[in-house]
Amino acid sequence: MPLIRGLARTAAIAGTATAVSNRVSRRQARRWQGQEDRESPAGPPAPAATPAPAPGADPIERLKQLAELHSQGVLTDDEFAAQKAKVLAA
Repeated sequence: MPLIRGLARTAAIAGTATAVSNRVSRRQARRWQGQEDRESPAGPPAPAATPAPAPGADPIERLKQLAELHSQGVLTDDEFAAQKAKVLAA
């Protein structure tokens, strides 16, 4: 009987530890999600303004560079649109 009692006790302790661990993980995930939600509207600090293209620079190449920065997440949608408008207006 002592063996069965020991196994039951071990199972109860392991089950409790698993439940606590899962609860802590869920709580931490919600906390991180909440932080991301709070940071999303303001977003991270804006990167330095992209310098204006040099005179005589190829607009197609400049648009390709801007598209690459946008796809990498360096430029936001609004920043990309503004820079693209500058290149197309030049």
